[in-house]
Amino acid sequence: MHSHSGQFCPGHAKDQLEDVIKHAITLGYTTMGLTEHMPRTALEDLYPEELDEPEASLAALAPRHAAYLKEALRLQALYAPQISLLIGFEGEWMRPAYESLIGELAADPAIDYFIGSLHHVNGVPIDYDKEYYARAMASAETALPRGEDGEVSDVEPREEKMYERYYDQQYEMLVALRPRIVGHFDLIRLMSADPGRDVRRWRGVWERIERNLAFVASYGGWLECNSSALRKGLAEPYPCRLIAEVTTISEFDISSNLLSTTPFAVLGVLHYCPVKASKLL
Repeated sequence: MHSHSGQFCPGHAKDQLEDVIKHAITLGYTTMGLTEHMPRTALEDLYPEELDEPEASLAALAPRHAAYLKEALRLQALYAPQISLLIGFEGEWMRPAYESLIGELAADPAIDYFIGSLHHVNGVPIDYDKEYYARAMASAETALPRGEDGEVSDVEPREEKMYERYYDQQYEMLVALRPRIVGHFDLIRLMSADPGRDVRRWRGVWERIERNLAFVASYGGWLECNSSALRKGLAEPYPCRLIAEVTTISEFDISSNLLSTTPFAVLGVLHYCPVKASKLL
Protein backbone atom coordinates (compact mmCIF):
# COMPACT_ATOMS: atom_id res chain seq x y z
CA MET A 1 0.00 0.00 0.00
CA HIS A 2 3.07 2.27 0.14
CA SER A 3 5.39 2.34 -2.86
CA HIS A 4 7.71 4.72 -4.70
CA SER A 5 9.61 4.68 -7.99
CA GLY A 6 12.71 6.49 -9.13
CA GLN A 7 10.74 7.79 -12.08
CA PHE A 8 8.50 9.99 -9.93
CA CYS A 9 10.48 10.14 -6.67
CA PRO A 10 14.02 10.76 -7.97
CA GLY A 11 16.57 10.73 -5.19
CA HIS A 12 14.26 8.72 -2.96
CA ALA A 13 13.75 5.48 -4.89
CA LYS A 14 14.93 3.64 -8.02
CA ASP A 15 13.55 2.22 -11.27
CA GLN A 16 10.71 3.09 -13.61
CA LEU A 17 7.20 2.75 -12.21
CA GLU A 18 6.25 0.14 -14.80
CA ASP A 19 9.27 -1.98 -13.85
CA VAL A 20 8.29 -1.83 -10.18
CA ILE A 21 4.81 -3.07 -11.09
CA LYS A 22 6.19 -5.86 -13.27
CA HIS A 23 8.37 -7.02 -10.41
CA ALA A 24 5.44 -7.00 -8.01
CA ILE A 25 3.57 -9.23 -10.46
CA THR A 26 6.49 -11.69 -10.59
CA LEU A 27 6.34 -11.88 -6.78
CA GLY A 28 2.69 -12.87 -6.90
CA TYR A 29 1.11 -9.59 -5.84
CA THR A 30 -2.54 -9.37 -6.83
CA THR A 31 -3.10 -5.87 -5.40
CA MET A 32 -0.67 -2.97 -5.13
CA GLY A 33 -0.95 0.66 -4.14
CA LEU A 34 0.95 3.37 -6.00
CA THR A 35 1.83 6.26 -3.70
CA GLU A 36 4.40 8.66 -5.09
CA HIS A 37 5.20 11.70 -2.96
CA MET A 38 2.95 14.73 -3.30
CA PRO A 39 4.37 17.95 -4.76
CA ARG A 40 5.70 20.56 -2.37
CA THR A 41 4.97 24.26 -2.87
CA ALA A 42 7.62 26.18 -0.90
CA LEU A 43 11.33 26.67 -1.50
CA GLU A 44 12.01 26.02 2.18
CA ASP A 45 10.75 22.45 1.72
CA LEU A 46 13.32 21.48 -0.90
CA TYR A 47 16.03 18.95 -0.06
CA PRO A 48 19.77 19.63 -0.55
CA GLU A 49 19.96 17.82 -3.90
CA GLU A 50 17.22 20.13 -5.21
CA LEU A 51 18.94 23.39 -4.24
CA ASP A 52 21.32 23.84 -7.17
CA GLU A 53 18.41 25.35 -9.10
CA PRO A 54 15.72 25.73 -6.44
CA GLU A 55 13.12 27.58 -8.50
CA ALA A 56 13.35 25.04 -11.31
CA SER A 57 13.23 22.14 -8.84
CA LEU A 58 10.11 23.51 -7.21
CA ALA A 59 8.44 24.27 -10.54
CA ALA A 60 8.96 20.67 -11.67
CA LEU A 61 7.07 19.06 -8.79
CA ALA A 62 3.45 19.75 -9.74
CA PRO A 63 3.91 18.70 -13.41
CA ARG A 64 5.68 15.57 -12.20
CA HIS A 65 2.66 14.69 -10.06
CA ALA A 66 0.35 15.20 -13.04
CA ALA A 67 2.61 12.99 -15.18
CA TYR A 68 2.55 10.35 -12.45
CA LEU A 69 -1.25 10.23 -12.43
CA LYS A 70 -1.36 9.94 -16.21
CA GLU A 71 1.15 7.10 -16.21
CA ALA A 72 -0.53 5.36 -13.26
CA LEU A 73 -3.85 5.34 -15.10
CA ARG A 74 -2.18 3.89 -18.20
CA LEU A 75 -0.50 1.15 -16.19
CA GLN A 76 -3.66 0.45 -14.21
CA ALA A 77 -5.50 -0.34 -17.43
CA LEU A 78 -2.58 -2.15 -19.07
CA TYR A 79 -1.96 -4.55 -16.19
CA ALA A 80 -5.55 -4.98 -15.01
CA PRO A 81 -5.63 -8.66 -16.06
CA GLN A 82 -2.62 -9.39 -13.83
CA ILE A 83 -2.81 -7.04 -10.85
CA SER A 84 -5.24 -4.59 -9.27
CA LEU A 85 -3.51 -1.23 -9.00
CA LEU A 86 -4.78 1.39 -6.59
CA ILE A 87 -3.66 4.93 -7.35
CA GLY A 88 -2.73 7.16 -4.45
CA PHE A 89 -0.04 9.46 -3.14
CA GLU A 90 1.89 10.11 0.04
CA GLY A 91 0.54 13.26 1.65
CA GLU A 92 3.38 14.82 3.63
CA TRP A 93 2.38 17.03 6.56
CA MET A 94 5.15 19.60 6.67
CA ARG A 95 2.92 22.24 8.21
CA PRO A 96 -0.84 22.95 8.47
CA ALA A 97 -0.70 25.06 5.31
CA TYR A 98 -0.45 21.83 3.31
CA GLU A 99 -3.90 20.65 4.43
CA SER A 100 -5.72 22.32 1.56
CA LEU A 101 -3.30 21.02 -1.08
CA ILE A 102 -3.59 17.45 0.21
CA GLY A 103 -7.36 17.79 0.09
CA GLU A 104 -7.24 19.07 -3.49
CA LEU A 105 -4.95 16.24 -4.58
CA ALA A 106 -7.13 13.65 -2.85
CA ALA A 107 -10.22 14.96 -4.66
CA ASP A 108 -8.81 14.00 -8.06
CA PRO A 109 -11.07 11.28 -9.54
CA ALA A 110 -8.00 9.14 -10.28
CA ILE A 111 -7.09 8.90 -6.59
CA ASP A 112 -8.22 5.88 -4.57
CA TYR A 113 -6.51 6.82 -1.29
CA PHE A 114 -3.60 8.70 0.20
CA ILE A 115 -1.11 7.99 2.95
CA GLY A 116 -0.84 10.52 5.74
CA SER A 117 2.76 10.85 6.86
CA LEU A 118 5.14 13.05 8.76
CA HIS A 119 8.81 13.43 7.76
CA HIS A 120 9.43 16.67 9.65
CA VAL A 121 9.45 18.25 13.09
CA ASN A 122 8.76 21.97 13.01
CA GLY A 123 9.30 21.89 9.25
CA VAL A 124 12.77 20.29 9.51
CA PRO A 125 13.34 16.81 7.99
CA ILE A 126 13.96 14.06 10.54
CA ASP A 127 14.92 11.23 8.17
CA TYR A 128 17.25 12.89 5.65
CA ASP A 129 20.55 12.84 7.55
CA LYS A 130 22.01 13.37 11.00
CA GLU A 131 22.56 17.08 10.42
CA TYR A 132 18.91 17.72 9.66
CA TYR A 133 17.89 15.48 12.55
CA ALA A 134 20.01 17.62 14.89
CA ARG A 135 18.38 20.77 13.51
CA ALA A 136 14.95 19.31 14.15
CA MET A 137 15.97 18.41 17.67
CA ALA A 138 17.24 21.92 18.31
CA SER A 139 13.95 23.37 17.08
CA ALA A 140 12.04 21.40 19.72
CA GLU A 141 14.17 22.04 22.79
CA THR A 142 13.18 25.60 23.70
CA ALA A 143 11.54 24.52 26.97
CA LEU A 144 14.54 22.56 28.27
CA PRO A 145 16.90 23.86 31.00
CA ARG A 146 20.22 25.03 29.63
CA GLY A 147 23.75 25.21 30.96
CA GLU A 148 25.86 28.33 31.35
CA ASP A 149 26.84 28.12 27.69
CA GLY A 150 23.17 28.18 26.70
CA GLU A 151 23.27 24.61 25.37
CA VAL A 152 21.32 21.50 26.33
CA SER A 153 24.05 18.91 26.75
CA ASP A 154 22.14 15.68 27.45
CA VAL A 155 20.75 14.16 24.25
CA GLU A 156 18.06 12.09 26.00
CA PRO A 157 15.84 14.97 27.18
CA ARG A 158 16.40 16.67 23.84
CA GLU A 159 15.13 13.63 21.97
CA GLU A 160 12.25 13.23 24.39
CA LYS A 161 11.04 16.73 23.60
CA MET A 162 11.42 16.12 19.87
CA TYR A 163 9.48 12.87 20.09
CA GLU A 164 6.70 14.72 21.91
CA ARG A 165 6.65 17.39 19.22
CA TYR A 166 6.64 14.76 16.47
CA TYR A 167 3.60 12.98 17.89
CA ASP A 168 1.82 16.30 18.51
CA GLN A 169 2.32 17.32 14.90
CA GLN A 170 1.31 13.85 13.78
CA TYR A 171 -1.91 14.29 15.76
CA GLU A 172 -2.51 17.61 13.99
CA MET A 173 -2.17 15.76 10.68
CA LEU A 174 -4.48 12.94 11.77
CA VAL A 175 -7.21 15.29 12.95
CA ALA A 176 -7.00 17.46 9.83
CA LEU A 177 -6.77 14.69 7.21
CA ARG A 178 -8.07 11.45 8.77
CA PRO A 179 -5.91 9.45 6.33
CA ARG A 180 -7.12 5.94 5.55
CA ILE A 181 -3.51 4.77 5.90
CA VAL A 182 -0.97 6.27 8.30
CA GLY A 183 2.59 6.01 7.04
CA HIS A 184 5.64 4.91 9.07
CA PHE A 185 3.94 5.80 12.35
CA ASP A 186 7.17 6.05 14.39
CA LEU A 187 9.60 7.32 11.75
CA ILE A 188 11.08 9.55 14.46
CA ARG A 189 13.10 6.50 15.60
CA LEU A 190 15.22 6.31 12.45
CA MET A 191 18.12 8.59 13.41
CA SER A 192 17.64 8.51 17.15
CA ALA A 193 20.63 7.94 19.42
CA ASP A 194 18.76 4.86 20.67
CA PRO A 195 16.11 3.81 18.14
CA GLY A 196 15.32 0.66 20.10
CA ARG A 197 14.61 2.37 23.43
CA ASP A 198 11.42 1.56 25.30
CA VAL A 199 9.57 4.87 24.91
CA ARG A 200 7.08 3.90 27.60
CA ARG A 201 9.57 5.34 30.07
CA TRP A 202 8.91 8.72 28.51
CA ARG A 203 5.45 9.25 29.92
CA GLY A 204 4.61 12.25 27.76
CA VAL A 205 5.70 10.49 24.59
CA TRP A 206 3.80 7.28 25.35
CA GLU A 207 0.64 9.19 26.23
CA ARG A 208 0.83 10.93 22.86
CA ILE A 209 1.37 7.61 21.05
CA GLU A 210 -1.68 6.10 22.74
CA ARG A 211 -3.73 9.22 21.97
CA ASN A 212 -2.78 9.09 18.28
CA LEU A 213 -3.47 5.37 18.01
CA ALA A 214 -6.85 5.80 19.65
CA PHE A 215 -7.75 8.55 17.20
CA VAL A 216 -6.75 6.48 14.16
CA ALA A 217 -8.85 3.61 15.49
CA SER A 218 -11.80 5.95 16.06
CA TYR A 219 -12.20 6.70 12.34
CA GLY A 220 -11.19 3.24 11.07
CA GLY A 221 -7.72 4.11 9.85
CA TRP A 222 -4.93 1.66 9.06
CA LEU A 223 -1.29 1.65 10.16
CA GLU A 224 1.08 0.41 7.51
CA CYS A 225 3.79 -2.07 8.43
CA ASN A 226 6.74 -0.39 6.73
CA SER A 227 9.89 -2.46 6.60
CA SER A 228 12.11 0.25 5.11
CA ALA A 229 13.34 0.64 8.70
CA LEU A 230 15.03 -2.76 8.37
CA ARG A 231 16.78 -1.76 5.16
CA LYS A 232 18.04 1.35 6.91
CA GLY A 233 19.53 -0.55 9.81
CA LEU A 234 16.84 -0.61 12.49
CA ALA A 235 16.01 -3.86 14.26
CA GLU A 236 12.25 -3.47 13.86
CA PRO A 237 9.95 -2.02 11.17
CA TYR A 238 7.58 0.91 11.56
CA PRO A 239 5.72 0.64 13.84
CA CYS A 240 8.05 -1.01 16.34
CA ARG A 241 6.96 -4.03 18.37
CA LEU A 242 5.67 -1.99 21.33
CA ILE A 243 3.33 0.00 19.14
CA ALA A 244 2.42 -3.00 16.96
CA GLU A 245 1.31 -4.84 20.10
CA VAL A 246 -1.00 -1.95 20.98
CA THR A 247 -2.44 -1.97 17.45
CA THR A 248 -3.00 -5.73 17.66
CA ILE A 249 -4.86 -5.40 20.94
CA SER A 250 -6.92 -2.58 19.43
CA GLU A 251 -7.74 -4.68 16.33
CA PHE A 252 -6.09 -2.30 13.90
CA ASP A 253 -5.70 -3.13 10.25
CA ILE A 254 -2.05 -3.16 9.23
CA SER A 255 -1.10 -2.76 5.57
CA SER A 256 2.22 -3.46 3.90
CA ASN A 257 4.64 -1.47 1.81
CA LEU A 258 6.72 -1.95 -1.31
CA LEU A 259 9.56 0.42 -2.11
CA SER A 260 11.63 0.31 -5.27
CA THR A 261 15.34 -0.10 -4.58
CA THR A 262 18.29 -1.46 -6.52
CA PRO A 263 18.47 -4.25 -7.46
CA PHE A 264 14.71 -4.59 -7.10
CA ALA A 265 14.92 -5.26 -3.36
CA VAL A 266 11.42 -5.82 -2.07
CA LEU A 267 11.05 -4.95 1.58
CA GLY A 268 9.89 -7.62 3.96
CA VAL A 269 6.17 -7.87 4.47
CA LEU A 270 4.94 -8.75 7.94
CA HIS A 271 1.24 -8.34 7.32
CA TYR A 272 -0.65 -7.88 4.10
CA CYS A 273 -4.26 -6.77 4.00
CA PRO A 274 -5.70 -6.95 0.47
CA VAL A 275 -8.37 -4.37 -0.22
CA LYS A 276 -11.01 -3.91 -2.86
CA ALA A 277 -10.18 -1.57 -5.72
CA SER A 278 -12.50 1.15 -4.49
CA LYS A 279 -12.10 4.56 -2.93
CA LEU A 280 -10.40 4.48 0.45
CA LEU A 281 -10.87 8.15 1.32
